Amino acid sequence: MTDVRSDVFLALGTATLSDAMDRLGIEGTCLGIAPIDPDFTLVGRARTVRYGPCGTQKGTVGDFIDDFSAGTVAVLDNAGRPDCTVWGDILTEYAHRNALAGTVIDGVCRDGALSRSLRYPVFSRGRYMRTGKDRVQVEELDGPVVIGGVRVVPGDLLVGDGDGVVVVPAPHEQQVFEVAVSIDEREEKIREAVRSGSPLAAARERFGYHSLQTRGA
Repeated sequence: MTDVRSDVFLALGTATLSDAMDRLGIEGTCLGIAPIDPDFTLVGRARTVRYGPCGTQKGTVGDFIDDFSAGTVAVLDNAGRPDCTVWGDILTEYAHRNALAGTVIDGVCRDGALSRSLRYPVFSRGRYMRTGKDRVQVEELDGPVVIGGVRVVPGDLLVGDGDGVVVVPAPHEQQVFEVAVSIDEREEKIREAVRSGSPLAAARERFGYHSLQTRGA
């Protein structure tokens, strides 16, 4: 794992991290996952939960939270289901009290008003009021999950902002960080040149804009 502080990844932003991972050939952008408040941000390491439909014996949706520590991102794979939630106000209040970094759901959440009032970041496919209790059950804790088409394993770094969520695989963090910083610096030079009166096309050509995300560039 990298020794780069996680807040530095957040400062770079998901767009720049996405560009860096494009150049490195790493798939990390979670399609369809968005913050329930556009001002929400999160950064932290994944603890994962995978759900499945209930059988004849009804399951539970949230007791795992007792084992999640401060700074953790709760990453919940509900297979993108839009018809029942796996996160609501009790979990939000508990997670906020225990300083979790946030929650990311491949599926829907409910009770968004409390999340917004507490400023507890939740990223999901949307909101829907119907409970997942007696509809889904926890199938696996701390195993691989899929969020927005991206594989997530415990310990991966998740970064979220108004543009969505990216997953930075733990073994590649240093690489992603270095490439993202390089891209950010070159884009800032383009902006500075334009502010000084340069035509955009000339500034882009000068600083290699069109190859910033090119794999192997």
